[in-house]
Amino acid sequence: MTKYISLLIFLFTLQSVNAAEVNIYSARKEALIKPLLDQFHKETGIAVNIVTGKADTLLKRLEAENKNSPADMLLTVDVARLVRAKEKALLQEIDSKLLNEIIPKNYRDDDKQWFGLSLRSRVIVYAPDRVNKNDLSSYMDLANKEWINRICVRSSSNVYNQSLVAAMIANYGLLKTERWGRGLVNNFARPPKGGDRDQIKAIAAGVCDVGLVNNYYLAGMLESSQKSDVVAAKKIRLFWPGQNAHGVHMNVSGAGILKSAKNKKEAIQLLEFLVGDYAQKWYADINYEYSINPKLKNSSVLKSWGKFKADDLNLNLLGKYNTDALMLMDRVGWK
Repeated sequence: MTKYISLLIFLFTLQSVNAAEVNIYSARKEALIKPLLDQFHKETGIAVNIVTGKADTLLKRLEAENKNSPADMLLTVDVARLVRAKEKALLQEIDSKLLNEIIPKNYRDDDKQWFGLSLRSRVIVYAPDRVNKNDLSSYMDLANKEWINRICVRSSSNVYNQSLVAAMIANYGLLKTERWGRGLVNNFARPPKGGDRDQIKAIAAGVCDVGLVNNYYLAGMLESSQKSDVVAAKKIRLFWPGQNAHGVHMNVSGAGILKSAKNKKEAIQLLEFLVGDYAQKWYADINYEYSINPKLKNSSVLKSWGKFKADDLNLNLLGKYNTDALMLMDRVGWK
């Protein structure tokens, strides 16, 4: 009888372990994160369920669901949405020694409510047959008259551009950034449209000479299975702006654990897994993002671009100045 009861307890415990899970609302496409989640499940036995969508849509959903939300974690591709989630009181404080040790202070929330998981830089790309790299310097210089009708960029609705402008406000102040914004808009070769890959293709096609993109888009095109992407990308070069000033603008993909989390322990385990060596190497090798851990090596494509000076701005400020950035972009006519 005792052996029978012990077996029942063992089976119940096993069932409970197998039932462990983490539920994620993700603004990151499933294909760009699922292999990591599968590996986490393989190592821990914790199932990971993921719902994807636009960041703002997910935030509205979380507000509507409130404490009844099934989600444990919010995963985003830009720090501004993490700051917004914090402002809406959707996140909770997480005290993890591992996260605090691995993630540099400027890439995590001061109140331990969100954490950067991978780094991306917003760089200048250019056509080397039409642009002398010695004529390139900083984001600020792109407002100079020599670049009239030569710049391609995404619309102001793109959060990567919003965060760049927010960083400019934090570094240079509102008035100086607005003057820069007007000059930049005057230099657009065409009205903003498309994604970062479209800016690269437009430069390759001769529509413009210079663009602003996240680094991993160029890397992804260089390594693409689509011949047209590779052909276009090989016509382009990458330039690190701001090396004599604040440094290149950095952003993060990141995550926070929700107040509604019913699987907090498992969610913390997942966060810690995502900053570990396996996940960080995957981010670099597959997604061409820089490791959040400065001690780890990056992929061959990233290494081929050499070392650079990164802006060490505290990324909390990108969220703080997001609304100011949006209003500024509207005032200067950045559609």
